[in-house]
Amino acid sequence: MRIARGTQRPGQTKEQTRLIAQGIQKGIDQYRKQQNAKARDLDKRLKKASQQAPPPDVHEIRVEEKIIYKQHWLPWVLLILTWMAMAGYWITR
Repeated sequence: MRIARGTQRPGQTKEQTRLIAQGIQKGIDQYRKQQNAKARDLDKRLKKASQQAPPPDVHEIRVEEKIIYKQHWLPWVLLILTWMAMAGYWITR
C-alpha cells in the first residue's frame, strides 16, 4: 500500500489506489514463486550432479606447495644508508 500511495496520481480514487496495491502484491507474490521454483530446480540439479560425480581416487598424489617470500633489496639499502647518514651526522657534530 505504501508503494501504491507513493506512485499515486492527483485525482486518483482510493479504490484505484487499492487496486494498484493489489496488483503490486500479486506481482511480488509471483516473483517470489518464480524465485522459489528456480532455487528448487537449482538444488535438484546440484544434487543430481553430486550423485553422478565419481568417488575420489584413493591414490591421489598430494602436492605440497612451499611458499618462499622474497623481499626486495631496495628498502634494506635505504635503511642502511639512513643509519649511516645518522651516524655520520652524530660523529661530525
